[in-house]
Amino acid sequence: MGREAALVTSGEATVGLIGGTGPEGRGLALRLAQAGVPVRIGSRRAERAAEAAADVRAAAPGAEVSGDVNLAVVEASEIVIVVVPFEGHGATLMDLREAIGRKILIDAVVPLAFVDGVPGIEEVEEGSATEQAQALLPEARVVGAFHNLSAKKLQAIDTPIQGDVLITGDDAEAKAAVMALAGRMSELRAIDAGPLAMSRFVEDLTALILGINRRYKTQAAVRMVGIES
Repeated sequence: MGREAALVTSGEATVGLIGGTGPEGRGLALRLAQAGVPVRIGSRRAERAAEAAADVRAAAPGAEVSGDVNLAVVEASEIVIVVVPFEGHGATLMDLREAIGRKILIDAVVPLAFVDGVPGIEEVEEGSATEQAQALLPEARVVGAFHNLSAKKLQAIDTPIQGDVLITGDDAEAKAAVMALAGRMSELRAIDAGPLAMSRFVEDLTALILGINRRYKTQAAVRMVGIES
């Protein structure tokens, strides 16, 4: 087991969320805090991050959660998750490039686009948001994860969240650490979905799930059958 995976397993790794004040970021912060993971919520505005952190602490008493500007959060975290809207994805990562360095960066961004209310995926030159992150930050250990989780279900902290987290990456140790992190959250199961190049298919799946959920008025999740836990 690599150093980061060991830190995750022991609960010593601090996880920072870039743009963590949105629905997905708050949901991930809640579930991580609930699992005993130290969490730092980042935002462009320190006061907004502090408010989000206070909300998470209120929902998960005893949780170690704080909020600050994105740069300070990245500097204080072993593992970083980016959850900003895709339109700000590239610029945000470039602004934080030096602070991220060789850290594990989990990209949970989906380049969603809606045409006449129908969810689809915006074309990304690099193939996916996750691959874009690696292209922009060649030194970072980029892993794709948490793309297909419902923000609403993540925030319903009193209800177990079930499903599989499809995880992509080219760095074996970084991927192992992220799989360990996902495995700590509620009833989620981490699935190795292959190299970073597979991220485009995982991100595309989000648009499909959104469409299904709208038609069936539900919050369906991904589950791979035939794989033993």
